[in-house]
Amino acid sequence: MPVVGAAYLSPRAREALTESGVGYVDTTGNLRLEVSAPGILISDSGADRDPWPADHQLNSLRGRGAGAAVRAIIDNQAPFGVRQLADITGVPAPTLSRVIVLLDREGIVARKPRGPVLDVDWQGAIRRWAEDYGQLTSNRPTMLLDPRGLRTTEHRLASASFKYAATGAFAARRFSPVAPARTASLYVEDPIEAANQLNLREVDAGANVVLLEPFDPAVLAGATTRDGLTCVAPSQLAVDLLTGPGREPSQGEALLEWMADNESVWRS
Repeated sequence: MPVVGAAYLSPRAREALTESGVGYVDTTGNLRLEVSAPGILISDSGADRDPWPADHQLNSLRGRGAGAAVRAIIDNQAPFGVRQLADITGVPAPTLSRVIVLLDREGIVARKPRGPVLDVDWQGAIRRWAEDYGQLTSNRPTMLLDPRGLRTTEHRLASASFKYAATGAFAARRFSPVAPARTASLYVEDPIEAANQLNLREVDAGANVVLLEPFDPAVLAGATTRDGLTCVAPSQLAVDLLTGPGREPSQGEALLEWMADNESVWRS
């Protein structure tokens, strides 16, 4: 078995090496050596983040610019150049470039040196983004109660005058029904106005509606109406589910399967 040695290997790089039948070892303690005859497997875990990042490198997908950039990279099919993608999406080219370098460093995108992106592992990009993002921590939540239940909330949304986009389990039902939603999570620009129109009241416990102020307007990019409900784009929904409460991460896995089967539907 060939073996790769490095100062640090990212989780994605280690996964790719394993899939290719290549062993690895890095100085943080990540190790996998396998011998078929006799059958021997030696494996150990070290760091999942580079402990020695270069000062000039982007090392996190946390925050407004990075979130908008990773959405643009996921939602658009390669090949594409940085300036071409910037023109299409409105995301600044320098921000896109820094995020592409991070994803390239972790084996999630393939590109020519200083050239266009040739391929994107969009599932890997969503999972990498989920490491730095949280549905309820990256956005500002307001917990509310609709005493009449979610059917009433959905009925009132049909005639609401404010802009919204559903996410979480409430939206996942429109893509890949796994389980009924117990909470309606909605991105809105003005939670007070939305709560008034939906006749919701704020509670400390027992909420069944969560109004989310988005960390960036890019959250609402690509929102579509499905069966009468406006939902965030699948890439945004996937990261929200994977980082959401309760059973939402398992619904996120089901959505990723739907996305793989319907890639031509949601990618530009």
